[in-house]
Amino acid sequence: MTQGTKNILDKYANADRDSLIPILQEIQDNEGWLSEEALTSIGNHLNMPVSKVYGVATFYNQFRFQPQGQYHIQVCRGTACHVLGSATVLDEIKKKLKIEVGETTKDGLFSLEIVACIGTCGLAPVININGNFHAGVTVQSLDEIIESYKEKVSI
Repeated sequence: MTQGTKNILDKYANADRDSLIPILQEIQDNEGWLSEEALTSIGNHLNMPVSKVYGVATFYNQFRFQPQGQYHIQVCRGTACHVLGSATVLDEIKKKLKIEVGETTKDGLFSLEIVACIGTCGLAPVININGNFHAGVTVQSLDEIIESYKEKVSI
């Protein structure tokens, strides 16, 4: 168990099942994701089977079970983005990076997530990479966008 996880569980010294979601949220905020080790530690701390902890965590789409990449890509799948081609953009990202939604590239550089709506419908289709919004994304512009992030690493 990491020191951060231990510190969070220590804050919840007399916790019960009602504290499960806040504990999951704090550990993910601290660690960036929920490891198998963290889930086991939570289960032991709350005297719950790990399968129950995992079941609750997988029910909510806010929880991650893999570390995010250095560059976390969010693809908007809201109505405007969908109508203007975000499914094609998503497919192209998966193909270029050789990952599926929820995964991270082997080099740890990129991770991929679908979001319901980014709220920039007039700029659709939109992707967000670490808080940087890219509007009107096409298969053609995607090459340039991804390469620009790869170049940042080699600088």
